[in-house]
Amino acid sequence: MKIRTVLGGAVGVLGGTAIANRLLSADETQFEPFLDGDQGSYRWRGFDIAYTELGDPEAQDLLLIHGTSAAASNHEFFTVADRLAEEYHVIAPDLPGFGHSDRPPLLYSASLYEAFVEDIVADLTDEPVVVGSSLSSSYVAGAARDADVSKLVLICPTDSSMGGRQVWLRGLLRSPVVGTGLFNLLASEASIRHFNEDHGYYDMNNLPEAVIDYEWETAHQPGARFAPASFVSGFLDPEESLETMLSAVDAPVTFVWGRNADISPLSEGRTLAERVDAGLVVFDKAKLLPHVEHPEQFVDVVRETARVTQ
Repeated sequence: MKIRTVLGGAVGVLGGTAIANRLLSADETQFEPFLDGDQGSYRWRGFDIAYTELGDPEAQDLLLIHGTSAAASNHEFFTVADRLAEEYHVIAPDLPGFGHSDRPPLLYSASLYEAFVEDIVADLTDEPVVVGSSLSSSYVAGAARDADVSKLVLICPTDSSMGGRQVWLRGLLRSPVVGTGLFNLLASEASIRHFNEDHGYYDMNNLPEAVIDYEWETAHQPGARFAPASFVSGFLDPEESLETMLSAVDAPVTFVWGRNADISPLSEGRTLAERVDAGLVVFDKAKLLPHVEHPEQFVDVVRETARVTQ
């Protein structure tokens, strides 16, 4: 009797979770790109990769690679894309598994994203300036060892996210009912707002409500949990260190760091910049998103060819 009661309760919880998951699914028909510009599609290894294109196609190419998180997409560059397009031909893709790109239930990995960056540089650009954000900076660095790039601008770069790899956690988040329920908690509006306030933004007045709405929406599309499941379980961390990869890059490299960043503290940035001979530009009153909170200064850094250290 007790066993049947426990099983019945478990079934009830799972059933309730499944219903809640359906209710929390965003409407695909209302999911529109956040960045203004021409919307394109790039076929890569079975994925349809969505990207936004802005600026004069005859201008120097500039590739924007967004960071990885539960709600990641190219919307990360919403304050700088238009400004950069005044001088550059901007291409801002949604990484495989994120945004408007395909999100199949693959075991996403750092090597997949490194290969993606290398291929998109070769296929859609000509000696671009490449901007990478946070963990995605490691994919940019890895790709730049062989890809033909003119300069790298890396925002609070890191090669580590959640520590060691945890197979059980990835499997749990990929599971259809419980995993979806847990991911919905991770990608709830409250969680999104909390992460932005704690780690992303120095001043939450710089975060429009429309961005929070979009982040919730992109995190509740079909297949949204699969790439983040690899992220939070450590499987998107590269095999090689960022120092090793950047030491093999011939193009000039500049770091942009928020002085108040805590997940990737400035002290680490100073050490890494010295070891790989990279420029370091520090933005006051900024955390992990200095480019978002200080767009004009960031655009100046991208334009700047000299190395600046602070």
